[in-house]
Amino acid sequence: MNISLLIIPAYFIFIIIISLTTRKISSSSSSSFLVAGRNLGLATCAAVVAAEWLGGMSTIGVSEKAFTLGSLQPALYNIATATGMVIIGFTVASFYRKNNVHTVSEMLQNLFGKKIRGISAIPFLIAYITLGFVQIQSCAGVISGVLSINWYIAIIISSVIITTYTYIGGMHAIALTNVLHLFVMFLGIGLAFVIGIVKIGGFSVLKSQLIVSGSLSNPFNPFDANLGYAFSLLLGGILGGMAAQASIQPIFAAKDPTTAKRAAIASAFIIAPFGIMTAFLGMIARVGNFFDVDSITNTKMILPTLLMSENFIHPVLGSIALAGILAAILSTVAPVNFAVVTIAAKDIYQGIQGSKADDRKVLKTAKKLVILVNLIILPLAIFSKGAVLDNAYISYAIRAIGAIVIVFAIYRKGWINLLGASMAFIGGTITIFVFIVAKNLGWFTVDKTYGAIAAAIFFIILGKVIETVKKKRK
Repeated sequence: MNISLLIIPAYFIFIIIISLTTRKISSSSSSSFLVAGRNLGLATCAAVVAAEWLGGMSTIGVSEKAFTLGSLQPALYNIATATGMVIIGFTVASFYRKNNVHTVSEMLQNLFGKKIRGISAIPFLIAYITLGFVQIQSCAGVISGVLSINWYIAIIISSVIITTYTYIGGMHAIALTNVLHLFVMFLGIGLAFVIGIVKIGGFSVLKSQLIVSGSLSNPFNPFDANLGYAFSLLLGGILGGMAAQASIQPIFAAKDPTTAKRAAIASAFIIAPFGIMTAFLGMIARVGNFFDVDSITNTKMILPTLLMSENFIHPVLGSIALAGILAAILSTVAPVNFAVVTIAAKDIYQGIQGSKADDRKVLKTAKKLVILVNLIILPLAIFSKGAVLDNAYISYAIRAIGAIVIVFAIYRKGWINLLGASMAFIGGTITIFVFIVAKNLGWFTVDKTYGAIAAAIFFIILGKVIETVKKKRK
């Protein structure tokens, strides 16, 4: 009997039971539901921040790319994200927490005024809806492979599970389950990584086999592949975190500014090692020692296939490792979808309703949005195709715009105004999709992250120039 058929469903049931313990406290107010009553301690806050980053991109996405490239380069996603969290810790984390906000757009409202909140909320919604359906796809890929069920059914199962426990417990449930997810993912992937390196004969043997398989001359050098892609991963990871609602929301929920700062820094030391391990597992799969790589038609299934191979790992340990992948994905997709809920509830609904939206109405609306958001993401997950890491970087590019605007506003307020910030969000987001279309049509292949950053800076400068010209005319 396939032990995974017992372990995986049992794990799903367990996390829903955990979420039920938070039901009463999470329903006491909108703040309790959305930011856990701003009461997360250092260890919990750091775990929730880290677990949010360690999802489908860090497991399915990184291993998929590492397999395709035969290189450690995709681990730059985690290394860059970890670097970004250290920067956030030493710069904006305590500033965010001191302002007692719920969303990044609410933070921007404090800096620029009410108009920017709605303008910035739309790109952030696009960013997190994109990231949400990518994570659902990753989760469904693992479930369909492990349980041998139709991929579309697996997507529905994934959505129902995530909707259930976020609806029940909000941020409290996400915090508790993410601590559990973090333990399971490091146990499972850590075991698989150690087994893989031992079975392959060590790092030097892996390196030589990768070179023979047609990989790069130095597969362990993350900059030995596409240098432009490498730097886009670095820029997206470092800048994307500063305006990342899903990973910053636990920082908003920290018990005080000092905890927010320390948690952001501590999370980096969890994020980086995990991505390195999954990248190595992708490279181990590439050499073809444990299964027929030519039989794989969907590269998203590389890591699950490796972990289900009895030539590679004992079925019980493989099932624990697979549970680790699912734990990683669930630890991200729940806060990602919840970020959409929070943005829609606070920035859109409360922004439109104003004083009419009292706390109970915001809470009821947020709970309804948990269901609505997952219903929106579900068809996108079914019909949208593409590599996990590539699709997800649409989200990173948009968040990079937010990071630039926030950094200017906090540290160089005289260089940016409302017009420049507004144009940066609108023009930068349009630029991202122009660059995607241009790449698909073969016009040019400049990465969308570069386009987003360049457009944001251009529009910030343009906004300042327009303001200066208007003042001179007066």
